[in-house]
Amino acid sequence: MTPAPRTATSALASLPPAARWPIAARCSRLGAGDWSRPGHEFPRRLVAGSPCSRHGGRASLGRSGGFAPCPAAAVTAPDMAEPRLAVRRRSRSSSERKRSRAPVQPIAASSPVARKRPNSGGEGAPAEAAVGGSNDSEEDMFGDYDSFYGNDSLIAQVDDIEHKYLQDKNMDVKAAGEVVLGNLLSGAHQKEQDNFSASENVVDHKSDKEGACQMCDSDPVDGNQELTESILDDLPSSQLLYFEKMDELSSAPRTSPVSKGRDERVNSSSDKVRDPLSFSAGAEHRNKPIDSSSNSKRVLFKTESLKDHLKSAMTGNARAQTLQVSKTKQLKEAVLSEEIFVARKAIESSSVDIGPFYGLPSKVKDLFRQLRGIETLYEWQHDCLMLESLQQRKNLIYSLPTSGGKTLVAEIIILQELLCRQKDVLMILPYVAIVQEKLHMLGEGSRGAILEITLAKILYTSKKTQIIGMSATLNNVGDLQKFLQAEYYTNNFRPVELKEYIKIQDTIYAVDSKSENGFTFSRLLNFKYSSSLERADPDHIIALVTEVIPKYSCLIFCPTKKSCENVASLVCKYLKKEFRAHREKEKQDLIKNLKSIGNGTVCPVLKQTIPFGIAYHHSGLTNDERKSIEETYSSGVLCLLACTATLAAGVNLPARRVILRSPYVGNDFLKKNQYKQMIGRAGRAGIDSAGESILIVQEKDKHLVIFTKLPLENCYSNLLLELTKGMQSLLLSLVGLKIAVTREEVDSFMCCTLLGVQQQLLSKEKSLSEVIKDGLENLIEKGLLKGTISEKDHDSKSALTITPLGKATYKGSIDLAYCNLLYRELKKGLEGLVLESNFHLLYLSTPYDMTFTCSPDWMIYFRQFNQLSAAERKVADIVGVPESFITKKASGQAIRKNVDNAVVNRLYLTFVLYSLLKETNIWSVSEKFNMSRGYVQNLLSSAASFASCLLHFCEELEEFWVYKALLTELTKQLTYCVKTELIPLMEVAGVLEARAKQLYNAGYKTLAHLANANPETLVRMIEHLSRRQAKQIISSAKVS
Repeated sequence: MTPAPRTATSALASLPPAARWPIAARCSRLGAGDWSRPGHEFPRRLVAGSPCSRHGGRASLGRSGGFAPCPAAAVTAPDMAEPRLAVRRRSRSSSERKRSRAPVQPIAASSPVARKRPNSGGEGAPAEAAVGGSNDSEEDMFGDYDSFYGNDSLIAQVDDIEHKYLQDKNMDVKAAGEVVLGNLLSGAHQKEQDNFSASENVVDHKSDKEGACQMCDSDPVDGNQELTESILDDLPSSQLLYFEKMDELSSAPRTSPVSKGRDERVNSSSDKVRDPLSFSAGAEHRNKPIDSSSNSKRVLFKTESLKDHLKSAMTGNARAQTLQVSKTKQLKEAVLSEEIFVARKAIESSSVDIGPFYGLPSKVKDLFRQLRGIETLYEWQHDCLMLESLQQRKNLIYSLPTSGGKTLVAEIIILQELLCRQKDVLMILPYVAIVQEKLHMLGEGSRGAILEITLAKILYTSKKTQIIGMSATLNNVGDLQKFLQAEYYTNNFRPVELKEYIKIQDTIYAVDSKSENGFTFSRLLNFKYSSSLERADPDHIIALVTEVIPKYSCLIFCPTKKSCENVASLVCKYLKKEFRAHREKEKQDLIKNLKSIGNGTVCPVLKQTIPFGIAYHHSGLTNDERKSIEETYSSGVLCLLACTATLAAGVNLPARRVILRSPYVGNDFLKKNQYKQMIGRAGRAGIDSAGESILIVQEKDKHLVIFTKLPLENCYSNLLLELTKGMQSLLLSLVGLKIAVTREEVDSFMCCTLLGVQQQLLSKEKSLSEVIKDGLENLIEKGLLKGTISEKDHDSKSALTITPLGKATYKGSIDLAYCNLLYRELKKGLEGLVLESNFHLLYLSTPYDMTFTCSPDWMIYFRQFNQLSAAERKVADIVGVPESFITKKASGQAIRKNVDNAVVNRLYLTFVLYSLLKETNIWSVSEKFNMSRGYVQNLLSSAASFASCLLHFCEELEEFWVYKALLTELTKQLTYCVKTELIPLMEVAGVLEARAKQLYNAGYKTLAHLANANPETLVRMIEHLSRRQAKQIISSAKVS
């Protein structure tokens, strides 16, 4: 164990009591006070800039607690005959040295002996002048001293005293004390008179009112305590924290035997040190016999010099690191903690007044102002946050138009839970809240089914979980209220007015729900079109966008990805060259960034459109490309985006004008909910003073625009429409998680779902009970559940149990439509798994649901097949795609033998993944297979997820133990998509592929190399790596 740090106090304690006080008195003259008292350490008592009681100078403290003595004392001391280096100080006026506080009064006058000492060599005057120019700044704890060093003053006299004491160790303690005291008080000119009467000097010292030992008229302890408090008030908080740390360490029980003995020695003689005059007490003290136990303890220190003790203590104090904590920061943290405590108490009491900022500390309000520019909340936001239902933590649904400020309310509620109630928060991404969902998503396919299942389980199993739902598009809110057991708040507030228009040919109509056909005439387009431009742009998109860009931003929603790219190319082709000058340098920076993302390649369309401030945005872009385009659009570098409807649902990219290129999304006519989502991007608060939307409609679709007058679509349960991902998946997990294991419990749970609330909408042929019965029987038939379903549904008490296959299916989150097929393929793989490469394993890890979006290019298929080894070609035969089939398809011959298209497509996707793991470049692979970059990246991400699901599936089935190790490594390869040797480095937080390559090339090839790296060396060797990033990488590597 590490012994407690040695301090000047502990060093002094090793000296016998008779020799201890004179040194304390000398240090007192240097402005240190009575640092020999028990519990007071030398650095704590000595304050930078405090006046020296003997010389009028100022002692100084080092930043780490080190001590620099008063310069006047250093010059006028009688034992300074030997030459020494001069201490240089900056000259400053006396007015600059003044402090706001009253100066500390001298605690002792000079001794008579000291007053009689003459100056040697006329050094006194210059020294006093130097003292007058001392730097009192508390920021400079060394007081402008260049240095201080050992000399024959204090340290030397301590050494002399110890030597004399050791030579005369057989003397009586009284005599030793008298000799030592006499030696120190007599000065340098009286050192030869070692045998003079110590008792006479003590009497003289006691009678002299200006003596160094006479501290004050009152009790010395009280005086020193008062002085200590006044001195410590002016110390920086970092120094105070250092003192407290030293106190804790020195008083800790983990002390060495030597330090333990020293502590006992100090304690045993504390009564002698407490009063300075106790050394001149009467015969009772002088004649006190020497304690033998005390003698035995002193033996421990015979071999260690007191001089070494003092030097070690001072050096340790000087080297100790100061805790960098400012008083201002401490005060702010204290205020913040107090506000959180008060807010928590207020929220728990459910009172109306819940704190400085809706139950949160005022710091939160300051952050919203600094980071978001939010000065005050809207009136509706205040009303919503003050609702009694929220104060009582009830479930709540609130609905407002897009851009009304709903997200801010959700964020404040989240912070209340985290900071004040100390509760966990579940975020269903990309929608953030306690359990906050865009409620209109409940009616959208498999996503809606999964969301409904999640919410139903939370409601059924946890009565204390609060659910906050928000949406801009709600109609049948009554069903949702009943399902979520929630109260409802709505408001029509929109901070920026939104004007809706429809364009038919060259005429603009304003949307008017009161008119017969839903719109009224507004204006004609004022843009001259040539015949060639009219043919190229029949929808007058260029006329519409040039009215707002580049001064304002514009979004164009297109029905397909290809349409997005075509519109972007069309607009920039006919724009004037002046558009290129707008923020030209930043546009070039964006192109360079995209080139870096694409490993030297940039999309030709983006390279053409970005100089004009135009880009497209859809799922065909990689994640990094989308992020870069979104950021530059938000900052105003790009002024026009051509995008698909997906941008309206999940990305907050506002615009002055929103143009809907067509009333179709794909091949389906636009729904009212989708329309509201898109036009809601226009006129965002704090960005535009106004917003407008323009829907382009062809003459043939004019009659369909009536949807603008219709109410929003209702939200319905999708548990039945998505059978395997909905109803059957829910029933299997209920039994597997033991939420409901009997028919009665299952029926009770299903009544709590949105389907249960809306069961009147079911067909008349089947009731909800019959739908449940069919679902359970289907699971039993598939071998996922065991049990019997009684005809008397509600009286059935027999428990259902899950089979190993059923458990593996729900643990691996496998779609029930493919669980049996997956089991058969894995079983077949055990008979002949090709391990020459990972091609066979990749096929098993290729997601089933991606096969429906794949359309193979047969020539590419044929070339890729021919590049396989003989062993790898066997995989195609094993899975059911013979070479002859691929050859005939590539040559266009007729196929007589039926081959499962799903298997053919899945094998084609396996070729894509196989090329990705070999080349690790999405760009080159997407070009090779004639696929979009976004699709290839999505395939890679889906395969990594499915491989992880497959691993969990195999872990639950003992017969598939062989797949566990293989799938673990494959999952990592698919997740990172880098060379195998870089995978360990990619597991470190904050390290991406480019950084991993830098580290590997620099010699850091394993986690151990990184964990043991030096941050400074890492910064020097790795280009563009900051010191903070280097430390984070090393710390992460240590815990990986």
